[in-house]
Amino acid sequence: MPSELHGIKAADIHAKIRLLIDGMVNIKDTTGEFLLKLEDGRVIDTKGWNDWEWTHGIGLYGIWQYYQLTGDESCLKIIEDWFRDRFAAGGTTKNINTMSVFLTLAFVYEKTRNPIYLPWLEAWAEWAYHDLGRTRFGGMQHTTYNMMNDEQLWDDTLMMTVVPLAKIGLVLDRPHYVAEAKRQFLIHLKYLFDTRTGLFFHGWTFEDGGHNFARALWARGNSWLTIVIPEFIELLDLERTDPPLYHHLRDSLLAQCEALVPLQHPETGLWRTLLDVPEAEGSYPESSATAGFAFGMLKAQRKKYIAGTAFEAPAVLALKGVLANIDERGELMNTSFGTAMGHDLQHYKDIPITSMPYGQAMAIMALVEFLRISSSNDKQGDEIKNEEPSSVPETIYYVEDGVYVAASDRNIMFSGECAAVKAFMIRFFAKYDDDIQWDVKVSWEPLDASCRDGNEASSSGTQME
Repeated sequence: MPSELHGIKAADIHAKIRLLIDGMVNIKDTTGEFLLKLEDGRVIDTKGWNDWEWTHGIGLYGIWQYYQLTGDESCLKIIEDWFRDRFAAGGTTKNINTMSVFLTLAFVYEKTRNPIYLPWLEAWAEWAYHDLGRTRFGGMQHTTYNMMNDEQLWDDTLMMTVVPLAKIGLVLDRPHYVAEAKRQFLIHLKYLFDTRTGLFFHGWTFEDGGHNFARALWARGNSWLTIVIPEFIELLDLERTDPPLYHHLRDSLLAQCEALVPLQHPETGLWRTLLDVPEAEGSYPESSATAGFAFGMLKAQRKKYIAGTAFEAPAVLALKGVLANIDERGELMNTSFGTAMGHDLQHYKDIPITSMPYGQAMAIMALVEFLRISSSNDKQGDEIKNEEPSSVPETIYYVEDGVYVAASDRNIMFSGECAAVKAFMIRFFAKYDDDIQWDVKVSWEPLDASCRDGNEASSSGTQME
């Protein structure tokens, strides 16, 4: 891929992602402030890595995104170790939020076909399809560990349960799951979309005559929509398989993105936790939502769900804002804690700020999408195609075995960890040396300090030290 785009170096992005992953799996709640205490005596560690809540579901999916891009087996091991440990502990209570981990597991099962995963996928998907509580008109009721939330629809549900159900439906060939996921998108958009602004309310209740609670245009809730709409369109190939739904979702996303742009801080790139409330009135800048917006805008542009490049500049500004909020421990700063439904706007202003696994994960997703979109505009799909060019007559960007390659008629640039780059270069020149009839300068951007010296070679002498 290009070594630098919009002033952001690819090597720096990879280093930040690895730092975020390390921060995510080692994060600790040192004070116990963010423990979720249940009536049955259980205590759920929502901040630490070794428990089971939506925070971990989003965390797993962020790591999976990076694994899809790079093929880094250490990422897959983190994911599979998490599931091994949670399953060994006997699982947990089924609810909207705990269902979130099965989006990643469905992808892992699709790749590995590990038979241990199948009964878990089947049992939880059957629960979501048949037994999960429904609101009036059949919407998935946002039930959590400690709240039934009768007759309530939340933005979060689409990310936490609906997309996982759709993916399981595809992997297990159960089209009725997919159909139900489509229906849930239609129901949620009907009641949560604010036609006045183009943004989304946090929630809706059918009780008390029906209303949107505080009518909060909450940033992270909106970012779930910015994430899940392009994810869902791609997952189900809706442009081809269901054009009416495709256009409805795409147009909703376009309206949201248009509404978001003027609300972004022009210098920091961040959005406020209440999008339409000034910072002077207590609506603080929020990093996790900003990462979600960057991801969705970049992906929608890459996949051409949104025409043109109108949202590239806001997305890149947001990405730079996210990068500025990653600290030396690999934690995303200015992330708001998990947020229940608010009956007034003050509720959202009072949510504490703390690093959380989902913050790191949403940052990873945005950074991965930036790597995808900067690699090549014609590379489509979940993974950048792992292809080598038959020759190198023009600049070509691609990834293989965690090594990023930019090859042209005069230069070849590699980016990756030292050992991986050296091994790849040996294979590369063994295959293409006969095709390269000129003196080609070869360089790479090492991601580890051990590879800082002697990082140039040529096709006429490909021996590596």
